[in-house]
Amino acid sequence: MLLGSGLFVLSALFFVVATYAVLLSPFLPLSGVSILDALATDHHYKYFALLLVPTSAYFVIANWVGWQYYRNS
Repeated sequence: MLLGSGLFVLSALFFVVATYAVLLSPFLPLSGVSILDALATDHHYKYFALLLVPTSAYFVIANWVGWQYYRNS
């Protein structure tokens, strides 16, 4: 139960930070938090940091499926 709750909280936090960094930061003033301000003023790497999560998940899933095909053939 604790692991599921922690995963939910971290996913929600990632969603909020990603929404701020990509959609809201051009329209809002700087927040005063150094990490959020760095994401807001950056125009290239803020997308890299956010797209690294789904790309890594795809890579892990594709490798797992390939390994299952290899083991069961």
